Formats: sequence, structure tokens, C-alpha cells
Amino acid sequence: MARDRDNGAQAPESVISIIGPGMTIVGNCETGGTIRVEGSVEGSIKAGKAVVIGKQGVVTGDIITQDAVISGRVEGTVVAASRLELQATSHIEGDVHTRRMQLEEGAVLNGNVHMGQDPSLASGNPSATAVRPEPHPAGTALGS
Repeated sequence: MARDRDNGAQAPESVISIIGPGMTIVGNCETGGTIRVEGSVEGSIKAGKAVVIGKQGVVTGDIITQDAVISGRVEGTVVAASRLELQATSHIEGDVHTRRMQLEEGAVLNGNVHMGQDPSLASGNPSATAVRPEPHPAGTALGS
């Protein structure tokens, strides 16, 4: 007799999706819950609850989530609306937008950090706070 699997279904926010070691995803990943990356992702990740990047994990693309714990490598913008933890083995090449951040000694972060209450965090749009070039001071000609 077959068992009805819908009776034990979990809420989407409690599901953990895992990209295992040796696995490569080419394309964007989206979940209402948590995603853990131990392999590599070439694309953006959007998770309703959390993103965890393991020591060997590599993401080439943007990350948008509530909470993030990064131990591996990220090349792209990281938006963690609530909390971002960068462990000692982490390496980020890109901007960070978060309300709170914990940075362990040894972590590498090459990019701009935007912290605190920010409308772009609520919308999940990292480009909304893109750094704009500074205007040239009055009276200064370009190329002088």
C-alpha cells in the first residue's frame, strides 16, 4: 500500500536544499527556505530564510536572503536583510548589504559594505543602492 506523502509535507521555509560537493549548478536558484552550497553555483541565489556557503562552496552571482553564513567564496553582491556571518575561511569579491554583520579574523571582503536600515534590503534589490560616482568639484575641468 502506497503512503500518502502530502500528510508529512514540510512548510517551504523549513526545507533545506543542498548543493553537494562536486556538484555544479549553472543557473539561478530560488527557494522559500534555506539553501546550503558545498559545491558551486554559477548564477544568483535567492532564499527566503538563509544561505549557507560551506568552506569548499563557490558562488559566482548575487545572493539575496534574510540570513547568510559564508565560509567559502562569493563573487557578487550579497544582500542579507537581517544578518551576515563571514567565517575565517570566507572570501567575498563584491558589495555587501546587511543590517548586522559578524566578521571573523581571516575573512576577506573586497567590496563596499552597506549596513543598517536600508530600503534596498526590504525590496531585495541590491542595485537600488549602487554606488554613484562623486561629482567633480566646481571649477575643475576633466582632463586638467
